[in-house]
Formats: sequence, structure tokens, C-alpha cells
Amino acid sequence: MNGVGPHPQTVNVLNFLHALAAVALLSAPLLAGSARAAPPNFIEFESGHVRPIAMSPSGTQLFAVNTPNGTLEIFNVTPQGLVFQARVPVGLEPVAVAARNNGEVWVVNHLSDSVSVVTLAGTPHVVRTLLVGDEPRDIVFAGTTSRAFITTAHRGQQRTDPSIAGVEGAGDPQMTTPSVPRADVWVFDPAHLGTTLGGSPVKIMTFFTDTPRALAVSPDGNTVFVAGFKTGNQTSIVNEGRICTGFNTNQPCLLSDLSISPGGHLGPATDASGEPAPEVGMIVKYNNAHGHWEDELGRNWDNSIRFSLPDTDVFAVDANSLSQTTSFAHVGTTLFNMVVNPASGHLYVSNIEAANNVRFEGPGTFAGHTVQGHLAEARVTVISGATVTPRHLNKHINYAKLAGSSGFDPTAKSHSLATPLDMAVTRDGTTLYVAAFGSSKIGVFDTTALESDTFDPTVISANYIPVSGGGPSGIALDEARQRLYVMTRFDDSVKVIDLTTKREILALKLPNPESASVIQGRPMLYDATRFSGNGEASCSSCHIFGDNDDLSWDLGNPDATVTKNPTPINESNPLILAVGETLFGVKTPLNGSGKVDDFHPMKGPMTTQTLRGLTNSGAMHWRGDRSNGFFGIDPFNENLSFNNFIVAFQSLVGSVDQPSTAQMQAFTDFQLQVAPPPNPVRSLDNSLTASQQRGHDFYFGPHPSDGFNVPGIGLILGTTTFTCNGCHALDPSQGKFGASKNDSFEGIEQVFKIPHLRNLYTKVGMFGMAKVPFFESPDSGFTGPQIRGFGFTNEGSPDTVFTFFNSVVFRSTVTAGFPLVGGNQTRRDVEQFMLAFDSDLAPIVGQQVTLTNQNGGAVGSRIALLEERAGTPFTSKILGGTATECDLVASVVRGGTVKGYLYHPGSAVFVPGDASAPLSDSALRALAAVAGQEVTFSCVPPGSGARIAYSK
Repeated sequence: MNGVGPHPQTVNVLNFLHALAAVALLSAPLLAGSARAAPPNFIEFESGHVRPIAMSPSGTQLFAVNTPNGTLEIFNVTPQGLVFQARVPVGLEPVAVAARNNGEVWVVNHLSDSVSVVTLAGTPHVVRTLLVGDEPRDIVFAGTTSRAFITTAHRGQQRTDPSIAGVEGAGDPQMTTPSVPRADVWVFDPAHLGTTLGGSPVKIMTFFTDTPRALAVSPDGNTVFVAGFKTGNQTSIVNEGRICTGFNTNQPCLLSDLSISPGGHLGPATDASGEPAPEVGMIVKYNNAHGHWEDELGRNWDNSIRFSLPDTDVFAVDANSLSQTTSFAHVGTTLFNMVVNPASGHLYVSNIEAANNVRFEGPGTFAGHTVQGHLAEARVTVISGATVTPRHLNKHINYAKLAGSSGFDPTAKSHSLATPLDMAVTRDGTTLYVAAFGSSKIGVFDTTALESDTFDPTVISANYIPVSGGGPSGIALDEARQRLYVMTRFDDSVKVIDLTTKREILALKLPNPESASVIQGRPMLYDATRFSGNGEASCSSCHIFGDNDDLSWDLGNPDATVTKNPTPINESNPLILAVGETLFGVKTPLNGSGKVDDFHPMKGPMTTQTLRGLTNSGAMHWRGDRSNGFFGIDPFNENLSFNNFIVAFQSLVGSVDQPSTAQMQAFTDFQLQVAPPPNPVRSLDNSLTASQQRGHDFYFGPHPSDGFNVPGIGLILGTTTFTCNGCHALDPSQGKFGASKNDSFEGIEQVFKIPHLRNLYTKVGMFGMAKVPFFESPDSGFTGPQIRGFGFTNEGSPDTVFTFFNSVVFRSTVTAGFPLVGGNQTRRDVEQFMLAFDSDLAPIVGQQVTLTNQNGGAVGSRIALLEERAGTPFTSKILGGTATECDLVASVVRGGTVKGYLYHPGSAVFVPGDASAPLSDSALRALAAVAGQEVTFSCVPPGSGARIAYSK
């Protein structure tokens, strides 16, 4: 394996040690008399690549983002291959790069909510940092004036910054307002970035889909295509309160709002052993041909869904007038990348189409059907004119033949492509290359055969190109040299492919601060070549880049058996349960069997939970049912609980066999290190708005919000009421961010584990809910087009947090529930606090600003804020306990190299990584007065500062 430039382990060791010694000496007064664990020097976020590799217009240089290292890697392209030229510190988690011209490159920093503008003149370095919305993902240049287009979520602190108050599209993201588009594209004029804090966008465009990801440009440069990311597939949820009691699917009934339900639950009414199943909600899908919301039997549920889902996925934008010209629906469930055929102008969209409307994992023997091995189909959708045509890349797979069954073809996986990401098309438009992230291959397609659907995967797979290292995430086509440059994320490397021989000829490993356990365990999440029967399915089919897919799935297993719940359960006293079931209107046996400690295998629809932030969480799954499984029973051990997911490789992913104990432990070791991002709704100084503060105060009590409080009954039965914090404990020192290690009876048909609350802001987008007895809020009525089909709680039926707070367990009484007077305002306030809920890292982490010789007046206060937060105490278990909100790093060109400094709050100086003297704030800022000495300040996770400042 060929190395690329100097690695952090070998660079300037003496100077690095000198810097650490200086920091330790300066830190002594802060740490004296205290004992705490040091924060880790690296936090894993697992951000998904979008456009991680690009060539200069001249074809003489190659640019690659080094996501874990937070750097841009620059290579010279030579007849022999690639030669490392420079490494430029950018922001945290860079995921996309694009060359504006031969002298300037822009890098999208996913966690920093920023774009680094990098000059290639002289010593390559950042000359400007543009601040944008939350979690930016992609960038292109288009239009007659070559504007920059950047995708971001419709949220983030910069949207409401006063410096862009006059920009069209800026302002309040309206997180609680129905029918608001949730996808933003920030547009900048590179020739006129302005001197404001984070640059002055020309416009912030907004599109009616969920958080966007990919961009593409038409051959003439005048049209930009914008794609949503997890855009859904017109599936939604019917709450169990809208379904007739029992399992008679043909017997309608009258509901509480006097409307008619078409019948009972789908069933089967029991599992294979005869244990009665709980009566749960139901996933439905909109049938565009019939014009109705239908279940798997074709029953019409229109009167239980109060909105429409237009499912608009891709949008065309006039790059000059900055106006949307058209949109395209039904492109895919999760959209990854786009590319335009330069000859025909046809648009290709790599995506997967989820089958979440199909119920059950397992063999499907008792119920007669299963989703095993058929979670999501890998596709490239062709958009030509107004026509949208999906093409299944793995149409050779016979999903009816489960792994190990009679007639199953074990060779089918060798022809499959999993998780299609980046793409490239030859200049003549005849050949499409597709990076198959989960297959360690590059798919090669004749575009005519792809568009006409005449290709045969079992034949053309002979031309697929294997790539070492795993996880090909980005490709750059060099037709002049007949090469393909490939970014492989699993091993953080760049590979060179000879297209004449279709063989890998060079591998360049990038400096990687990730632990060996992260690198070794990552493939278990994505790799469909080993633990997938057909080569298409993996854990990441639903847990997209280790997160979720914003869908609900009914993954019960009627062929499995009831197990016992070892987790302590709030209000599990039989008398309390009896009273609670009566007061809250529970009409069917709890957990199906009537036994509070049963885990029934037919659990019903559950929204996909994120795999980020699992450490310190205890039992996993919505019910905590992984606390009892393959490797044993323990209600509080997240290591055991995650290991117990081993059975899903066969029952759900569809593998012939399951991982070894060592392989599963490697998966666990990796996943438990992945952290969630900072909250983008919370103010950067970690303060709360007036509404959020009122919500915070109610959350912590003393007035109970949940349960029932009959005078004197607590003396007999024990605790029957809880404050919000009494269940959803917020204790960062113990790694608790709303999650409890207890389960709770909450007046519904099953007992659930108390979940964390860190990512509620990501679930916004469904507004509208039909009346059900469990929620005391009125029927919303028809709310029109919405972004999402799933909302909050385990199944996703409550459309908003406010609706959830109107459930009967929060009923306003004198002694419990939300206040009798001003209750709805308090609900709104607590909702605002929920959207800004605390997380493992402070909001300032990732934030950046670049000081130039022109913007000192605009950025001075932001630099002061970064310095202040770097000295502000912050508690988080993943940081070892008490740390500060961030480490502050500064970088500037001095003596022909980019030099790093680490800020020491106690002494208010910036410590360099060599033997030179520390600089005061004013001395460091003064350097920026000289063009070419722009200073970039970055708040990074506590503990990471020395590594980022001093490693090159």
C-alpha cells in the first residue's frame, strides 16, 4: 500500500510533543485539584460521502476530501499516476468537493455547516469560510455567472443570523408550521461573497421535499437539478385507534368520530405458537392508480390519513433566474447521487426503493410473507424530459427464494450491486460508471441498455470493476488517461483504476485518525458481499449511513416466540396497571398476552431508530427487546444488546449464515463509537429562547406531567406520576439525553423503553392526524401536501410533538399533566425545548469563521464567541465527564506552510505546534491583515484540538 504524504503519526514528532507539553503547562492551573478522564482525541460521526473526489477543469489535479481527518487532499495527476501535493485543513466531516476553476476549490463541511473556499495559488489554504444551513452535503457551479449551489437542511443557526436578514429565503425555518418545504439550496456568487460574517448568499432556495443531498448540472450549465435525500415512498401509518378491535378484516366498525373504519387488524391474530398478538398500528401506501391509501389487502384508509404526500423528489432550477422550473416525483425512497448524460441530457439518479409496506422478518412460514432479503432495491432512475423511469440494477434476484431454501441461488450475489452512490458518464454518453458502496465494485453500464432495461446483470457483471478497501463512495473519470479515480471510505483511500484492463493499479491511503476498531467494524454495517444472501441487502439498507431512513417498518416475526422483558418497568404494579388501563382507555390486553413483562414477536410498526449515540443507552429497540437475545440477558448493557442484533443478519438481511462472535463484536465496537451531531436548533452560545426556557422549566418539574395522581393512592401503590425528566432523564454526566434504562407503561397496547430525545428536530415534516381517543387534541382536518408520512413516537403516528403532548397520559388535572390554565402554551414551550434538546456535544462544535483583511469588523464578535465557548465548562460522558464546549483551533499560512494553533482559554493565547512562542488573540488576528495569511478559526470536539492543530 502506497502512502500519501506525511502521516499524523510521523510528522514533526518533536514539535508535536513540544506543543503538547506547552498546552499541558498552560493548562495546569485549570486542572489542578481535579480528576477527570481526558476527552478522546477523535469523535466518530459517520457522515455519508456525496461528492468526495473531483478533478480540476484542466485535468492536471485531483482533489479528495479526507472526512475523518477534516482535510482536503490535493494530488498532481501524472502519466504514472497520482503524486501527493498538499493537505489543507478545512472543516469537520468534509463530504463534497468541487473545483470552481483551476485555481480554486470549494469543500462542503457536513458537521461544520460551512463551505471552505480553498485557493491553490502559492500555499494552498482556506481564504474564506462560508456559513450555511445545517448539514450541507453537495455543491455545484452553474449559470452564466458560475454561481455556487449548496444543499442544506431547512434549519441551522445561520439561517437566522442577522448578517443575512435581508437575503431572500433566510429566517425562521418554521419547524412547527405545516406544509413548509424542508430542503434548502444556498446560492452564492463566488465573485461577490461580501464581507459579512459567513458570506452573503444571493438567495436561499427552498424545495418541497425533505433534507436535500445531491446536485447535478445540465450540459449547457443553465439548469441545476436538486434531489431530496430520504424522500419517502408515499407510505404512512394508521394509528391503532383507527382500526377496528380484533382481527376480522372484513367487518367495518364505527369510530369515535363517527367515521367508518374498514375493518380489524391484519393479523395473524397469534404467533405460530398461539400466543395472542398485540393490536397495533398499520402501514399503508398511497396507490396512485386507484387514488387511495391502501393496506396490503387493498382496503381503503383515506378517512384515516389527513394529508397528501406528493413525493416530489427531484427539482429543476434555472441557474440564472434562480427559479424552480419543474419537479419529478416517485424517483426513489432514498436518493444518493445524480449525474447528467453529457450527450443526451438525461438525468441518472442512484437510489434505493424501500419495501417497508411489506410486513415481517423471519422465514414467513406462519404469516405467508416476509421482507427478508428484500428490504430495498438498488436502482438508477432515468429522468428524460418529463418521464421518470426507475431501473432495478439487480433484477436477476429471485426474492421468493430465501437464503438456504430450495432453489436459492448462492451465486446471485456475485452479480449484485448494493447501495449505489456516485456516478460518472463518458463524454460520448455511452457508458455509466456506478460506485456500489456496499459491494466494493464499480458497476459499468451501457446507457442505452440501462435506459431501455435490456441489460442482464448476470452477463454485464463480468465487466464490473472490483475495488480494494471497501466502500467506494466517489468516482472521477479521467478519459484522457483512461483512468477512474475512486474514493474508498472503509479504508479512507484513493484508488486508481486502469479502464483498459479494468484493474486497480494504485492505492493511496490517506492519514486517518479513526481507531482500528472503527475501521475494522464499519464494513459490518454496509457490506452486502458477505452477510447478504443476494448481495443487495445490508443493515444500511434501513440505517442509512448509520442513521435512519425516516420510515416505519413492521418487522415482527410470527414464527418467533414470546420472550421475557428483564428491564424495570415504570408503573408495573398490577394495581397501578389496572387503574391506568381504565383511566387511559386501553381496550385490548397489554402486549397481546396481558402480561406486562412479555415481548411478543409481533411488535407492529416501528420507525427506524438511529444507530448514532447508542453508547450509554442500555437495552435497544423501541421496546428494549434486544436486552434478551442470542448472547444473553441484561437490561442495562448496550454492548450485549447490540450484539444481540446478530440474529437480524439471517432473519432480516437474509444471510445464509450469521457473523461469528468476533465479527459481531467488531460491529458493536464500531457502532457504539458513533456520536450524534450537535443540535442545530439550539443557539450557538448554548442558551435557550424564552419559550425553550419555559419548556425546560416545566420539563424538570416539580409539577408531574405524566401519569395519574389520585390523592393517597401513591402511599399504597407507589409512584404513579412523573415529571418529564422523571422518565426522560437528562443527565449528560451519565450519557442520558432523555433516555432511561427503564421501560414504561404509557396507556397504549405495549410497554416501551423510554427513548432518547436528541434527534426530534430531524423528524419534522408530517402535519395532520385523524382523531383517536388516545390523543385529546381535535382532528386536524385535511392539511394538504406534506413532506413526510411518519412523525413521532415508536410507530410515527403523532404528527407533531404538540400532538403527542395531548395524549391522555398528559391530561391536564390539578395534580398531574400539563397545566389546567395555559396548558397548550406550555405544550408549545416544551415542544420548543424538545426541538432544541441537549446532546453529547455543544452547539458550537464544528463552527468556523475565516478572518481576512476585509471582514474583521464582521467576524470579530464570532471569534470572541468561539474563544468564550472554548473556555466554558461542558459535561458529557463521551467526553470523559467535564470538559469545555470545544477546543479552538486556528490555522494560517506562515513560512510557506499551513500552521496550526491551539487556543488556551486560561491564558488567552494560541499555542503553535512548533518551538515558536504562543500568540495572543490580537497578534494572531493581525496576521490576517496580509493577503494570503487569512486565519481560520474552528471549534472542534474537546480533546481533538491538539490532533487537528498539530497533525498535518
